[in-house]
Amino acid sequence: MRDDIVHGAPLGPRVAAVEPMDGFRLLLTFTNGERRVFDAKPLFKYPVFRLLQKKPFFDTVKVDHGTVQWPRDIDYCPDTLYMESVPAD
Repeated sequence: MRDDIVHGAPLGPRVAAVEPMDGFRLLLTFTNGERRVFDAKPLFKYPVFRLLQKKPFFDTVKVDHGTVQWPRDIDYCPDTLYMESVPAD
């Protein structure tokens, strides 16, 4: 089974690289070559993401299985990352 197809439908772009930025934003490079910026601040209202408000913790972000992940198994949907991010200038 191909990794880029689920139930016959192709998956959207996946995260290939991530860099934490100032202002609790992430610079994301997707598998289609696009570089996009995701603002993580709106996530802070959800209890599972509150730890991200601590900049040293936020900066530990890494790529795992096509999405972003932090310690304590905190991650975010790669499709939502793509849809809610904006093209990097």
